[in-house]
Amino acid sequence: MPQLLGIEWIDIFSSVERKRTYLGMVAHSIYTYPVGNMLLVAPFFWLFPFHWFFLILLYAAWVYYDKDTPSKGGYGLDFIRKWRVNRWNADYFPARVHKTADLDPEKNYILAYHPHGIISMGGWVNFASNGSGVMDMYPGITFNLCTLGLNFKIPIRREILLLFGCIDCSKESIEYVLCPKTNKGRAIVLVVGGAAESLDAHPGKHELTLLSRKGFIREALLTGAQLVPVYSFGENDVFEQAANPPGSRLRKWQDTLRKSMGMSLPIVKGRGYLQYSFGFLPLRRPINTVIGAPIHVEKMENPTKERIDELHEEYVKKVTELFEKYKGQFGVKKDVKLVLK
Repeated sequence: MPQLLGIEWIDIFSSVERKRTYLGMVAHSIYTYPVGNMLLVAPFFWLFPFHWFFLILLYAAWVYYDKDTPSKGGYGLDFIRKWRVNRWNADYFPARVHKTADLDPEKNYILAYHPHGIISMGGWVNFASNGSGVMDMYPGITFNLCTLGLNFKIPIRREILLLFGCIDCSKESIEYVLCPKTNKGRAIVLVVGGAAESLDAHPGKHELTLLSRKGFIREALLTGAQLVPVYSFGENDVFEQAANPPGSRLRKWQDTLRKSMGMSLPIVKGRGYLQYSFGFLPLRRPINTVIGAPIHVEKMENPTKERIDELHEEYVKKVTELFEKYKGQFGVKKDVKLVLK
């Protein structure tokens, strides 16, 4: 790679395939990063410089009319999720999905995704888009990636997330999608560890915030949705995070922010658009997402604490087994164990 002033710049003479995957990542950053969304909005203000106030009012009216959609199943469009640029985005890492069992389209599912990573890049590439071909692997299944309701408060970003099938992660939203009386073949993808787990996302680390997370277990019992463990090897590797061990000043500040706002703020380093030395784009490191076999769940109107604990214990066992079975195949050393918190 060419270097100048201590910065490692991109190679303009790289192959067409590499340039294509880079374009896929740039496109992803434009329609998912808030700053990138501004590039999509800017042309409207350039083309209609004297109508911006009217455009804002029109958009505000639309958002008010459409305010319940994030918690009512969204409106993901398959042709957008299957855009070729999404495949290029997956090939950038590359990101791949590995199927271990079929999913019956007559049932509903909760795919519990681990680990969170910095921004769940594998979750987006593999389940919001069809970048890795997951929709073709599981015919008859509609995937919906769950995200914080706060993301649907950001103009334009809101519509982009909805078009890619994302929904609110609230229990009302989950129960609406997974209602067995009205829906079949629905699979929500829930990143269980959340903001707390993102603070443990360091390359080579495999730490899950799971032992205290039982809400998704209760939702599975309430709706009768089958539980599916999902582990993404490499999710924690695509960004480098500043050292923040528990008890450090940085970690205390991050935990305070997380508890007060419901979101964390990892201090990370990736790459830039034209160089590899720093920036907020993810690094080119493989992501291998293994989708486990469903755990059978019987619907309960009022799940008891004992049943929730029992199913949670079974789930923890299954996700640990999934990690142990596939870790060697995806570059994790034999002596590395999954750490549960």
